[in-house]
Amino acid sequence: MWRNCVRLARGLGRSAVLRPDPKVSRCGVVRGLSPAVPCSPLWNSVTWLSQARQSKDYALPNSSWSQGMMDLYSRFLEMCKDGTWKRIPSYSNSIDHIPESLKLTSEKERKETRFFPRNMNTEGVGFEYAMFLNPSEKRMVCLFQPGPYLEGHPGFAHGGSTATIIDSTIGGCAIFAAGRVMTANLSINYRNPIPLGSVVLVDSKVDQVEGRKVFLSCQVRSIDGQRLHAEATALFIQLDSTKSLQQQMSS
Repeated sequence: MWRNCVRLARGLGRSAVLRPDPKVSRCGVVRGLSPAVPCSPLWNSVTWLSQARQSKDYALPNSSWSQGMMDLYSRFLEMCKDGTWKRIPSYSNSIDHIPESLKLTSEKERKETRFFPRNMNTEGVGFEYAMFLNPSEKRMVCLFQPGPYLEGHPGFAHGGSTATIIDSTIGGCAIFAAGRVMTANLSINYRNPIPLGSVVLVDSKVDQVEGRKVFLSCQVRSIDGQRLHAEATALFIQLDSTKSLQQQMSS
């Protein structure tokens, strides 16, 4: 599956660059496209996150992105044009990711919180990433470029930051498959460290759904697909969308 993706991206040509397109909005979301195979609730979730918002979308190119990051982003954006893939926006507050119609009363009151991977205002120093979803394959990929504030061993990303981006990607995949979820188990095998400033692709997919349990797997590879940096398996549990997490934990 991974190598097919790499071959497809290469086939779009290394000359692919970001340029104005009448079918693409200013935030980079492709307009006027519908999925080849609608999937509910998964595709409805994509629609929610694609609605116009006033919040800043941090999953857009900025001056800190390397050429490799830009090229990979352009290739996936190109693959969005036929509806196979969908670019997922990313905001600084986790509440902004929930549609108004599904927010609990407590969530509608904005709090001074910050979504963990978006906790730094300075571009390029922390988590630089963009996610794309393939609804028909129940698959989420994340283009990830770790900044200098994520250092563990000198020159390499901290293992905890790798775990964070895996959890965020694989968790996003679980959300689109089952709605509100929470991590029950995340098991990671680290294979090769990720150099700071390099670009990797975090590739996750839903393997199985059993009742409220969502089983997923994930690989983190170099953009050419040749180097495996980490691989993971995870179990997420679907939550009751009518109750807050505090209420469910106390019941």
